[in-house]
Amino acid sequence: SLRGSWRLRSGNGSVSLRAEVPGCVHTALLCRGLIQDPYYRFNDVMYRWISLDNWTYSRTFKTPFDVRKWQKVNLVFEGVDTVAQILLNNVTLGRTDNMFNRYSFDITSVIQEVNFVEVRFLSAVSYAAEQSRCHKAHSIPPACPPPVQKGECHVNFIRKEQCSFSWDWGPSFPTQGVWKDVRIEAYNHYHLIYFSLTPFFVKSTQQWYLEVESIFDVVSSKPVAGLVTVNIPKLQTQQTFSVKLQPGEGSIVLHVNINKVRSSAVETWWPNGHGKQTGYNMTTTFVMEAGYEIQKFSKVYFRTVELVQEPIPGSPGLSFYFRINGRPIFIKGSNWIPADSFQDRVTYDTLRLLLKSAADANMNALRVWGGGVYEQDEFYDICDEIGIMIWQDFMFACALYPTDQNFLESVRAEVSHQVRRLKSHPSIILWSGNNENEAALASNWFSIPHADIGVYVKDYVMLYVKNIREIVLAEDKSRPFVASSPTNGLESVKEGWLSRDPYDTHYGDTHFYDYNSDCWNWTVYPKTRFASEYGFQSWPSFSTIEKVSSPEDWSYRSNFSLHRQHHEGGNIQMLQEIGRHFKLPQSPDPVKQFKDMIYLSQVMQAQCIKTETEFYRFSQSEIINGEGHTMGALYWQLNDIWQAPSWASLEYGGKWKLLHYFAQNFFAPLLPVAYEDKGILHIYSVSDLHVDHKLTLRVVVHTWSSLEPICTLATEGVTVKAQSAVPIYKESISDLLERCRNCTRKSCVITFCLEGEDGLRSPTNHYFLSSLKDAVGLKKTQLSASVSQQDDIYIFVLQTTAIAPFVSLDVGSIKGRFSDNGFLMTEKKKMVVFYPWEPTSIEELESSLILTSLLDVV
Repeated sequence: SLRGSWRLRSGNGSVSLRAEVPGCVHTALLCRGLIQDPYYRFNDVMYRWISLDNWTYSRTFKTPFDVRKWQKVNLVFEGVDTVAQILLNNVTLGRTDNMFNRYSFDITSVIQEVNFVEVRFLSAVSYAAEQSRCHKAHSIPPACPPPVQKGECHVNFIRKEQCSFSWDWGPSFPTQGVWKDVRIEAYNHYHLIYFSLTPFFVKSTQQWYLEVESIFDVVSSKPVAGLVTVNIPKLQTQQTFSVKLQPGEGSIVLHVNINKVRSSAVETWWPNGHGKQTGYNMTTTFVMEAGYEIQKFSKVYFRTVELVQEPIPGSPGLSFYFRINGRPIFIKGSNWIPADSFQDRVTYDTLRLLLKSAADANMNALRVWGGGVYEQDEFYDICDEIGIMIWQDFMFACALYPTDQNFLESVRAEVSHQVRRLKSHPSIILWSGNNENEAALASNWFSIPHADIGVYVKDYVMLYVKNIREIVLAEDKSRPFVASSPTNGLESVKEGWLSRDPYDTHYGDTHFYDYNSDCWNWTVYPKTRFASEYGFQSWPSFSTIEKVSSPEDWSYRSNFSLHRQHHEGGNIQMLQEIGRHFKLPQSPDPVKQFKDMIYLSQVMQAQCIKTETEFYRFSQSEIINGEGHTMGALYWQLNDIWQAPSWASLEYGGKWKLLHYFAQNFFAPLLPVAYEDKGILHIYSVSDLHVDHKLTLRVVVHTWSSLEPICTLATEGVTVKAQSAVPIYKESISDLLERCRNCTRKSCVITFCLEGEDGLRSPTNHYFLSSLKDAVGLKKTQLSASVSQQDDIYIFVLQTTAIAPFVSLDVGSIKGRFSDNGFLMTEKKKMVVFYPWEPTSIEELESSLILTSLLDVV
């Protein structure tokens, strides 16, 4: 391994320092104290000079073996970010220009006892500009990001993390560095480069088999013969194959039949909430006549995936849903963006915390969005372990791309490398060609003259269909592929891969954003087959903002607040959305007003996305006016890349926003959902459970002014259908209000839940009959909490003197999460558990705790 300490110098040599590899220039400078935290205040703009310079990494190393004894020696880079010339002992080995590729250089004739290796980087910003200038054929829009993003131009001309030149939720830090492992490999005879396992289930024989693929580099001039033994002890499966490897690079594919007796006993891999994530230990041994033996230890998982696109009775168009192991699964989750601008800071623990938080909020899927990176191996390993399905985009987003020979060759290498690297993961259920590029052409985002559009359509098909799709289908026959998101699926294919309206609710998936309508009104949302993006912004907690700001920044209209908002008009849109249903903060103290705004923005975001997600969930079993059968809800977005207002439910650092606590409820496996239509209140039961249940629906009405409910209705023997959404209750609002001793819409609130005798219970849901700014009878409450410790968790007992909407517990920067938060408190006492992610104490929690409910906002 060549990991560890390297020298790093700037273009003219004026800056020289020690730097860690894997790493990048920014983190190296930070580590040595040469710059401040790049995320602090306005540093993203102050430090622009770093990415405009051309940096060089270098080091010397002794060769730890006798060079003469090895037929082949390679220098292997798992990832270079991005444009560099690689030299060993002053001999140029080659160049890199794709962050997502693996580079292997033959150094057999160059390596010595003591070696000097250099990676000479070229600024990604100037490279992208140069590539764009040289592209004479036709312009490839967009040239630059909107000014509000404070970003760099022509990112579509470089195969690099697209959001590293800025995005509408992230800063511009076009990094340079060796961002993944780098090593020397020496071998005789043969060497294993890729190894993958793909399970297949044969319906006719009801039997599993495995496709084991090995890609070798054979250095001997003659074929190498030998035996390969595959052993899965738990499944009493062992098979030996005799193989012959031809000189050069080539692959062998073995079909391993799972022992027939055991095949029926194979435990399949299930998504979170639907079963276990069973994996089997497997050993593959290569014993070749020449050279040494190789042993590979792997975990093998058995699961099938189908993307079903079929006609639906009573609805034009086609369905769009996933079947896992033959069972239709409603996809619940969010969209994943890079966890940091500097990938070397994204550790296993970072990933584990974020992914575990997704699973803890009852998610079963994430979409790895196409403007970031193909995630590290550990990311997919964790998803395999905890049952998070992955919709995997290829890294192309919100832009058109060149299709010249060099670009296509680079992309082909990238795609084949990534598919080989990732295809053994059961968590990945779909490959998707790009993010929103079909829509960009169909809706003509870039105002391309009508006469020229054909050229761009040709480019589109060339890149995503003739190149990417072709490689994916050749490399991986076990998963579906779509060319874009949103897309009309098979209908897009029929229309030449470019549909007239990729947002059509009757086909494929949709992305939907609307910041001007009332988000509590479910009728504005598309009754789509699959909602793969939708969302609203909010601000992260004060404790998160505080770390990267100074007191003069702490107001909603400060330069800092404007600087951090990368979405045009975003701060005003949040104000408007809040103002529809809540009184805006008026405190004379600017810091108090800022904190109130943060709180309300999170309440608003949580309530909006709750309304929209519940709409998608209750639409899964019905067709209304030809629309419905919604089978997926992935809100935008799960996580944050820095501390700023965004659509995320997890803040930078992992802290849960109120939205994430709401998600735990609105994604619950069993949930009653209410909506109002023409004066009638409808309640549906939504269930992901695999069997029907007979449950009791309890509907409780409170006046805002009293903790004593004024009327309770229990409906027993309600049939909650497995994996469905069915209506279980309806009543006109006026009847309900009359029944409940002359309630009015403004003076009362409805809560409801489902419960069974066996302890099965849904979360308690709420339905507001009016905006809370119009609520009558709400009293300012005295909220208090006592904290105690039980093993390694902490118990908060909350008390209130009046009904309290949106009760928030915040312990500042103490890392951890609560069992519930942002809730409507309708009882005197409530117990909430705090799960710490690092050691803390009762004293620390008590002194950090801030309790807020709606009436604390003034």
